[in-house]
Amino acid sequence: MSRKTPIKPQLWTPRPVEETIAVYRDWADSYDADLADRGYHTPTRLVAALAAHVATETTVLDFGCGTGISGAALLERGFTHLHGTDVTPEMVEIARAKEIYEKLWVSEPGAPLPRAYDAIVAVGVVSLGAAPPNTLSVLIDGLSPGGVLALSFNDPTLADGSYDAVLDSHVAKGEVTVTAREHGPHLDDVGMGSDVIVLRRA
Repeated sequence: MSRKTPIKPQLWTPRPVEETIAVYRDWADSYDADLADRGYHTPTRLVAALAAHVATETTVLDFGCGTGISGAALLERGFTHLHGTDVTPEMVEIARAKEIYEKLWVSEPGAPLPRAYDAIVAVGVVSLGAAPPNTLSVLIDGLSPGGVLALSFNDPTLADGSYDAVLDSHVAKGEVTVTAREHGPHLDDVGMGSDVIVLRRA
């Protein structure tokens, strides 16, 4: 069977948040199948990195959970206390049907988290064309002292530099330390890689 048309690189370009929500709203019904067909590696890589630093009984917030692909990767790794949130209602409804999350809600872009978490994952979320760089600050603010944030920066995000600038600022202030960072495959279909990064809050 022939492969589908490659994902358009326009995904990884800056855009207003309203346009981003529209992109993922329109993509929701085919999102899981599209990514499965294209070799999407970052969820399993990121969850493996998290598991090296966090006990599986920890409650984990899956920030930007989408349709629940990353939640399924967390479950497969043994994490069972999962909360999820996303800004796209259509994505959240698909995730809800999978019954992965103990709590699941639609969040407002840039809104603070409703509680502090000991562990947060953001798989492909804080990146060019998705959540803006200052979202990283929101997630760090939402960590408990000593809490762990695992996130990814794909190749276009790394090339952009503005996301690393925010990360470097938080590191320089002593708010977080980088406990792991490794480049690897992200999306086979476009030959893209990503850095999986694990941060620990002071």
